[in-house]
Amino acid sequence: MNKPPVQQEPGRKEQVKSMFDSIAGNYDFLNHFLSMGIDRGWRRKLISLMAKEHPQHILDLASGTADLAIAASSLKPESIIGTDISVEMLAVGREKIKKSGLDKMITLMEADSENLPFGDNRFDAAMVAYGVRNYENLQRGLKEMNRVLKPGAKAFILEFSKPTASPVKQLYSIYFRFILPVIGRLVSRHSSAYTYLPESVNAFPQGKEFTGMMIKAGFSNVSARQLTFGITTLYSGTKE
Repeated sequence: MNKPPVQQEPGRKEQVKSMFDSIAGNYDFLNHFLSMGIDRGWRRKLISLMAKEHPQHILDLASGTADLAIAASSLKPESIIGTDISVEMLAVGREKIKKSGLDKMITLMEADSENLPFGDNRFDAAMVAYGVRNYENLQRGLKEMNRVLKPGAKAFILEFSKPTASPVKQLYSIYFRFILPVIGRLVSRHSSAYTYLPESVNAFPQGKEFTGMMIKAGFSNVSARQLTFGITTLYSGTKE
């Protein structure tokens, strides 16, 4: 019997929650170390694109340790609400927000991105960095993102992708499949968290397939911009 795709495995949500709870303490260090700090630049690209919309009420989905929410504070919005299913990741994020003096602007809360506790048409912008790949039901999560946005508001999504040009494609594959999991396992002491990462990236719909899902969820003017030789992609779309 064939194993279902990663995004459709039974109990995936609880598995993801448990995994991120377990690695929360080392997550930021590993994120920056394993990406050689490039991840900060990727987030800045998203914030720069979102700045053109001048959003006042921002939703940060799969907020984790709040790196993206803290970066978005530079736009001086009235509020940023970050949601995640991992309470341990949120705990780390709250400490960072407190130390940054951003308590009044940024609020973190435990919530499921596929069943958001917000009314329709509430936010001026929605953003997510490296989180949609972990959704149990990706299409449902995109529809929820669309639902809580105001008409004409935009969603901004950063997600890993697979380079297609040589030699980056080959080097990336070696690093992602062999080097990254070993370092991640040694530092986080979690046996499978950084093996899960390349597996989930391989299973994730990319490029036109993902933009097609965004269109199906109710977004228009959808775009996909590859960053750093296609290692990551910045998607955006407007709620119709």
